[in-house]
Amino acid sequence: MKLVIQIPAYNEEGNLAAALTALPREIEGCDQVEWLVVDDGSTDGTAEVARAAGADHVIKLPQHSGLAAAFSAGIEAALAQGADFIVNTDADNQYVADDIPALLAPLLNQRADVVVGARPIETISSFPASKKRLQRWGSAVVRIISGTRVKDATSGFRAFTRSAASRLNVFNRHTYTLETLVQAGQAGFAISSVPIRVNPPVRPSRLVSTNSGYVLRSALTLIRMFIIYRPMFFFATLGAGVFTGGFLIGLRFLIYYLEGDGSGKIQSLILAALLMGSGLTLAVVAVIADLISINRRLIEDVQRRMRQRDSQS
Repeated sequence: MKLVIQIPAYNEEGNLAAALTALPREIEGCDQVEWLVVDDGSTDGTAEVARAAGADHVIKLPQHSGLAAAFSAGIEAALAQGADFIVNTDADNQYVADDIPALLAPLLNQRADVVVGARPIETISSFPASKKRLQRWGSAVVRIISGTRVKDATSGFRAFTRSAASRLNVFNRHTYTLETLVQAGQAGFAISSVPIRVNPPVRPSRLVSTNSGYVLRSALTLIRMFIIYRPMFFFATLGAGVFTGGFLIGLRFLIYYLEGDGSGKIQSLILAALLMGSGLTLAVVAVIADLISINRRLIEDVQRRMRQRDSQS
């Protein structure tokens, strides 16, 4: 069994060596353990530090493309290297590398396809109370959308089987954490959470500059995930709400009309017709979107088969 530990990195020459030095070279249940660093178009010496610190594979993206793109490039490279398991961790050494065996255990025991490390959010002193609340609320929303029980949805300390990793497709440029969970949940993968530890922060988060900006980006990501992965539910619910609003307005007009006072309420009739028509249109969109979603799943299955074929050739 081969494990590839991947680290997306951007301008991390000051932190990467410590993160790599902490990684294990031997783990029970794995015959090979290799390190892979994805340099996301860094302008410093990140790639050189990775090589000097013993990384087995270093991929340098031609330009800075964001964490999600670097994560995806790492997954592709790890699969190409024949990884049976893939662990993703951070270049700033946020996660305690000694917890990697615990992260892998559900995969090695064939009890899970994806494992997410759950940070002790409530006891992390560097997290303000507002961030802790956002983490709790965000994870709860992701659990609803994905149908999973993951405790820490934004944790980047994760492990994947080869089969699960080969079916991941990240479209969001901001981060991969929410989207991959929704994908895994919708695909029916067995997903587990295990408690992990964190190291003291060495720099401010690059994903969370302000709480409001983080909330907005995360909300847009979740809405997009709803549209992509649960289109029937999204558009049908929206259509039902719009149609119901129009129906109630039309019923109000009808009551006034039967009482002989409908002549001054013609605007309500027009609005009711527009809303009910829009609701029916959204119902049609829901059916079309669901058919597109079925086609997307078929394409993803073809992609998975091609990745398996390429790795065996």
